[in-house]
Amino acid sequence: MLFDSHAHLNHPQFNHDWQDVLMRAKEVGVEMVLNVGYDMPSSERAVSQCVEAPKGGAKLFASVAIHPHDAKNWNESVASKLLKLAQHPLVVAIGEIGLDFHYDFSPPDAQVRAFAEQMEIALQLNLPVILHIRDAHREALEIVRGFGAPVRGVAHCFTGTWDEAKSWLDLGLSIGITGIVTFNRKAENVREVATKVPIDRMLLETDAPYLAPVPYRGKRNEPAFLPFIARTVAELRAIAPEKVSEITCQNAIALFGLDGKLPSGL
Repeated sequence: MLFDSHAHLNHPQFNHDWQDVLMRAKEVGVEMVLNVGYDMPSSERAVSQCVEAPKGGAKLFASVAIHPHDAKNWNESVASKLLKLAQHPLVVAIGEIGLDFHYDFSPPDAQVRAFAEQMEIALQLNLPVILHIRDAHREALEIVRGFGAPVRGVAHCFTGTWDEAKSWLDLGLSIGITGIVTFNRKAENVREVATKVPIDRMLLETDAPYLAPVPYRGKRNEPAFLPFIARTVAELRAIAPEKVSEITCQNAIALFGLDGKLPSGL
């Protein structure tokens, strides 16, 4: 049993077949998918898709947030809408939130404000956070530490060093491993982290439609490709793929508080 802990079926690339995508995921053992918001329209769509998801496909849950790229649009009105949307019963996390200083789509001060205030919403609603951190490790750590440890959440699509991973683990977060782990060259950090992180603190994620794993690299990614990530992690750790699948699935269920929200048989 697998759990894709980060996908964007609310992305325009899935406008015409997202329901089929959930059916294909189920066929290969991906039982659950977290549909991650990145602005208000995508967050609202993430929730509506959960309600409209087809029976017989992977079970869909949602997270809602304003991505750091969109932080320039953060204001009291958006905060109020997000707070209300986050109280939907199928919303299980606030994310993806954080800092991205690699691009300048939003000014750093706007990113810091949106990040900190969404952290506050997560704490208010007792929801875990999904963190997007790029070229802002030190600054993001400082903000999260300000809220006190431990913090419930995941460092999504982790590409940093093992020392940086330990910093997030020390704060209580889990580490999200994507299809980058299958790339071999230029993936040394990710492969080292995937080998060393305690397996009970690891989540698997596709980040669909981005970062399709080998052998689909360069194609549109989707949750049905998650088994390739699980197999690579299993090879790196010299354990059975089934063990990786089972443990990381249970990690996601526990982190997102889903024990009482799963269909019978899961």
